[in-house]
Amino acid sequence: MDLQLAKEEHLTFKQGVRDCIPTLLGYIGIGLAAGVVGNSANLSIMEIGLLSALVYAGASQFIFCAMMAAMSPPSAIIATVFIVNLRHFLMSAALSTHFTRYSLLKNIGIGALLTDESFGVASLRTSKGLPLSDRWMNGLNVTAYLTWIASCLLGGYMGSWIGNPEAMGLDFALTSMFIALLVLQMVALPSSKLRHYLVLIAYTAVAVYVFSAFFSIYIAVLFATVLCAAIGAVTENEG
Repeated sequence: MDLQLAKEEHLTFKQGVRDCIPTLLGYIGIGLAAGVVGNSANLSIMEIGLLSALVYAGASQFIFCAMMAAMSPPSAIIATVFIVNLRHFLMSAALSTHFTRYSLLKNIGIGALLTDESFGVASLRTSKGLPLSDRWMNGLNVTAYLTWIASCLLGGYMGSWIGNPEAMGLDFALTSMFIALLVLQMVALPSSKLRHYLVLIAYTAVAVYVFSAFFSIYIAVLFATVLCAAIGAVTENEG
């Protein structure tokens, strides 16, 4: 235990900043796209900045802008964004066991700024048996957070020059980054775990297809994620 604590002490805020750098290009690209899409939905620069700072979720911001452009009622927008962001509870729960020795306030701070990308970087460390610390996680999260806000604001300014963001493929930016993160995590896995995760991916795809026959695609993705995450947790150490 003392050796583990010593390793964690070496994980500084600055190291978290450095480990975030490889993902910044993705944050910048998606943030620019989110800002452009926000501009096309007639959001002001201030509204784009507040959306990126308070919602801070690429998928939800794209959905928010699409529903705003479609003039959906506020209640529907709020409910949809909340449901899509529920995955952050799952990600926070998955990492929570690595921060049990820290205070509730520190854990809230870490969880509040956790994203799919920072979760992927942290999960990559834990999959290699490497420790996590609150300072390292804060360096990772804060760097990503500030970069995201700045990128969304810049995208909002750029949006006035781009009439049709979909024609440039900007709406695919978020999907492309998720694919890149998935590939980066997969190549670092041992063959046994790789097979296990590939099976879970197949289960998730099937579950999304089945659930989409009864629910909207957003709800179907959420239900499939929860179901297959539970399956993965139960079968993680089997075989």
